[in-house]
Amino acid sequence: MLRLRRPLSPLHLLRQVAAAVLLALALVLSLRGGSAPAVEAPGPTSPVVVASADLPAGTRLTATDLEVGRLPPALVPAGATSAVDAVAGRVLAGAVRAGEVITDVRVVGAGLTALLPAGQVAAPVRLADLAVAALVRTGDRIDVLATRDGEAAAVVVAADALVLVAADQRAPPVEDAAAGLLVVAVDGETAARLAAAATSSTLTVTLPPP
Repeated sequence: MLRLRRPLSPLHLLRQVAAAVLLALALVLSLRGGSAPAVEAPGPTSPVVVASADLPAGTRLTATDLEVGRLPPALVPAGATSAVDAVAGRVLAGAVRAGEVITDVRVVGAGLTALLPAGQVAAPVRLADLAVAALVRTGDRIDVLATRDGEAAAVVVAADALVLVAADQRAPPVEDAAAGLLVVAVDGETAARLAAAATSSTLTVTLPPP
Protein backbone atom coordinates (compact mmCIF):
# COMPACT_ATOMS: atom_id res chain seq x y z
CA MET A 1 0.00 0.00 0.00
CA LEU A 2 1.31 3.42 -0.93
CA ARG A 3 2.09 5.46 2.20
CA LEU A 4 1.99 9.23 1.88
CA ARG A 5 4.71 11.34 3.71
CA ARG A 6 3.32 13.88 6.06
CA PRO A 7 4.09 17.44 4.99
CA LEU A 8 6.75 19.26 7.06
CA SER A 9 5.46 21.57 9.70
CA PRO A 10 6.24 25.30 9.20
CA LEU A 11 8.44 25.26 12.32
CA HIS A 12 10.50 22.32 11.10
CA LEU A 13 10.90 23.91 7.67
CA LEU A 14 12.07 27.17 9.28
CA ARG A 15 14.71 25.32 11.29
CA GLN A 16 16.09 23.66 8.15
CA VAL A 17 16.29 26.97 6.30
CA ALA A 18 18.07 28.62 9.28
CA ALA A 19 20.57 25.77 9.46
CA ALA A 20 21.31 26.10 5.74
CA VAL A 21 21.87 29.86 6.09
CA LEU A 22 24.23 29.39 9.05
CA LEU A 23 26.20 26.73 7.17
CA ALA A 24 26.59 29.04 4.16
CA LEU A 25 27.67 31.93 6.41
CA ALA A 26 30.27 29.77 8.14
CA LEU A 27 31.67 28.71 4.77
CA VAL A 28 31.94 32.34 3.60
CA LEU A 29 33.69 33.40 6.82
CA SER A 30 36.16 30.51 6.64
CA LEU A 31 37.09 31.41 3.08
CA ARG A 32 37.45 35.08 3.93
CA GLY A 33 39.57 34.32 7.02
CA GLY A 34 42.04 32.32 4.95
CA SER A 35 42.91 35.24 2.73
CA ALA A 36 45.91 37.44 3.63
CA PRO A 37 44.99 40.75 5.30
CA ALA A 38 45.60 43.88 3.30
CA VAL A 39 48.94 45.48 4.23
CA GLU A 40 49.30 49.21 3.87
CA ALA A 41 52.44 50.15 1.99
CA PRO A 42 54.95 52.00 4.25
CA GLY A 43 55.49 55.67 3.55
CA PRO A 44 58.83 57.24 2.67
CA THR A 45 61.42 57.68 5.45
CA SER A 46 64.65 59.62 5.81
CA PRO A 47 67.88 58.50 7.53
CA VAL A 48 68.88 60.37 10.72
CA VAL A 49 71.69 59.90 13.22
CA VAL A 50 70.42 58.92 16.69
CA ALA A 51 72.00 57.93 19.99
CA SER A 52 72.50 54.17 20.31
CA ALA A 53 72.27 54.31 24.13
CA ASP A 54 71.53 56.71 26.99
CA LEU A 55 74.43 59.17 27.10
CA PRO A 56 75.34 61.76 29.77
CA ALA A 57 76.20 65.40 29.16
CA GLY A 58 79.82 65.94 28.23
CA THR A 59 80.16 62.67 26.30
CA ARG A 60 82.58 62.89 23.39
CA LEU A 61 80.66 60.96 20.77
CA THR A 62 82.17 57.96 19.03
CA ALA A 63 80.82 55.80 16.22
CA THR A 64 79.65 53.20 18.77
CA ASP A 65 77.52 55.85 20.52
CA LEU A 66 75.63 56.54 17.30
CA GLU A 67 73.49 54.73 14.76
CA VAL A 68 71.34 55.63 11.79
CA GLY A 69 67.59 55.44 12.27
CA ARG A 70 64.75 56.33 9.94
CA LEU A 71 61.89 58.76 10.40
CA PRO A 72 59.11 60.11 8.17
CA PRO A 73 60.44 63.29 6.53
CA ALA A 74 57.88 65.44 8.37
CA LEU A 75 59.26 64.25 11.74
CA VAL A 76 62.96 64.90 11.04
CA PRO A 77 63.96 67.88 13.24
CA ALA A 78 65.95 70.83 11.94
CA GLY A 79 69.69 70.43 12.42
CA ALA A 80 69.64 66.63 12.07
CA THR A 81 72.14 64.76 9.92
CA SER A 82 72.27 61.38 8.20
CA ALA A 83 76.08 61.02 8.45
CA VAL A 84 77.60 59.55 11.62
CA ASP A 85 80.95 61.16 10.75
CA ALA A 86 79.30 64.59 10.94
CA VAL A 87 78.79 64.30 14.72
CA ALA A 88 81.40 61.73 15.79
CA GLY A 89 84.01 63.48 17.91
CA ARG A 90 81.61 66.24 19.02
CA VAL A 91 80.77 66.76 22.71
CA LEU A 92 77.19 66.48 23.97
CA ALA A 93 75.85 69.68 25.49
CA GLY A 94 73.21 67.73 27.43
CA ALA A 95 72.18 64.19 28.23
CA VAL A 96 70.29 62.24 25.55
CA ARG A 97 68.21 59.09 25.56
CA ALA A 98 68.70 56.06 23.32
CA GLY A 99 67.03 56.68 19.98
CA GLU A 100 67.05 60.48 20.37
CA VAL A 101 68.00 62.38 17.21
CA ILE A 102 71.36 64.16 17.48
CA THR A 103 70.87 67.70 16.17
CA ASP A 104 73.25 70.64 16.01
CA VAL A 105 71.92 72.11 19.29
CA ARG A 106 72.59 68.86 21.18
CA VAL A 107 76.36 69.25 20.77
CA VAL A 108 78.80 71.97 21.71
CA GLY A 109 79.39 74.35 18.81
CA ALA A 110 77.83 77.01 16.66
CA GLY A 111 74.41 75.36 16.73
CA LEU A 112 74.28 75.76 20.49
CA THR A 113 75.44 79.38 20.68
CA ALA A 114 73.18 80.36 17.79
CA LEU A 115 70.23 80.04 20.17
CA LEU A 116 71.65 82.48 22.73
CA PRO A 117 69.37 85.44 23.52
CA ALA A 118 70.41 88.78 22.08
CA GLY A 119 73.15 90.43 24.15
CA GLN A 120 74.39 87.19 25.74
CA VAL A 121 77.54 85.16 25.17
CA ALA A 122 78.73 81.69 26.15
CA ALA A 123 81.30 81.93 28.96
CA PRO A 124 83.39 79.06 30.39
CA VAL A 125 83.49 78.52 34.14
CA ARG A 126 85.96 76.06 35.65
CA LEU A 127 85.05 74.90 39.15
CA ALA A 128 87.72 73.83 41.60
CA ASP A 129 85.57 71.14 43.22
CA LEU A 130 84.71 68.38 40.74
CA ALA A 131 82.08 66.97 43.10
CA VAL A 132 80.20 70.28 42.95
CA ALA A 133 80.54 70.37 39.15
CA ALA A 134 78.98 66.90 38.95
CA LEU A 135 75.80 68.24 40.60
CA VAL A 136 75.12 70.70 37.78
CA ARG A 137 73.02 69.71 34.78
CA THR A 138 72.54 71.35 31.42
CA GLY A 139 69.57 73.71 31.65
CA ASP A 140 70.11 74.56 35.33
CA ARG A 141 70.19 78.12 36.56
CA ILE A 142 73.18 78.78 38.82
CA ASP A 143 74.92 81.53 40.76
CA VAL A 144 78.70 81.58 40.32
CA LEU A 145 80.65 82.60 43.44
CA ALA A 146 84.30 83.63 43.65
CA THR A 147 86.55 83.50 46.72
CA ARG A 148 89.89 85.31 46.57
CA ASP A 149 92.89 83.90 48.42
CA GLY A 150 92.95 85.16 52.01
CA GLU A 151 89.33 86.31 52.01
CA ALA A 152 86.72 84.60 54.15
CA ALA A 153 83.63 85.60 52.16
CA ALA A 154 82.67 84.76 48.60
CA VAL A 155 81.11 87.22 46.19
CA VAL A 156 78.57 86.50 43.45
CA VAL A 157 80.08 87.21 40.04
CA ALA A 158 77.24 85.74 37.94
CA ALA A 159 73.64 85.40 39.09
CA ASP A 160 70.94 83.18 37.59
CA ALA A 161 73.19 82.06 34.73
CA LEU A 162 71.81 79.44 32.35
CA VAL A 163 74.03 76.35 32.01
CA LEU A 164 74.57 75.56 28.34
CA VAL A 165 77.07 72.74 28.88
CA ALA A 166 77.43 70.80 32.12
CA ALA A 167 80.47 68.89 33.30
CA ASP A 168 80.81 65.26 32.26
CA GLN A 169 78.68 63.26 34.70
CA ARG A 170 80.94 60.19 34.44
CA ALA A 171 83.51 61.50 36.96
CA PRO A 172 86.35 62.20 34.50
CA PRO A 173 89.96 61.79 35.61
CA VAL A 174 91.65 64.82 37.13
CA GLU A 175 93.92 65.24 34.12
CA ASP A 176 90.92 65.50 31.77
CA ALA A 177 90.92 68.98 30.20
CA ALA A 178 87.13 69.17 30.54
CA ALA A 179 87.07 68.30 34.26
CA GLY A 180 85.01 70.81 36.24
CA LEU A 181 84.23 72.92 33.18
CA LEU A 182 80.82 74.51 32.64
CA VAL A 183 79.63 76.83 29.89
CA VAL A 184 77.02 79.41 30.89
CA ALA A 185 75.00 82.05 29.07
CA VAL A 186 75.63 85.55 30.46
CA ASP A 187 75.87 89.11 29.23
CA GLY A 188 79.20 90.54 28.11
CA GLU A 189 79.89 92.43 31.35
CA THR A 190 79.31 89.32 33.47
CA ALA A 191 81.51 87.28 31.14
CA ALA A 192 84.34 89.79 31.74
CA ARG A 193 83.89 89.47 35.53
CA LEU A 194 84.00 85.68 35.26
CA ALA A 195 87.21 85.82 33.23
CA ALA A 196 88.85 88.13 35.78
CA ALA A 197 87.70 86.01 38.73
CA ALA A 198 89.04 82.85 37.11
CA THR A 199 92.60 84.23 37.26
CA SER A 200 92.59 85.22 40.92
CA SER A 201 89.82 83.35 42.74
CA THR A 202 88.40 79.93 43.44
CA LEU A 203 85.03 79.47 41.73
CA THR A 204 82.05 77.48 42.93
CA VAL A 205 78.32 77.53 42.28
CA THR A 206 75.01 77.43 44.08
CA LEU A 207 71.66 76.44 42.61
CA PRO A 208 68.99 79.00 43.55
CA PRO A 209 65.34 77.93 43.85
CA PRO A 210 63.32 78.09 40.61
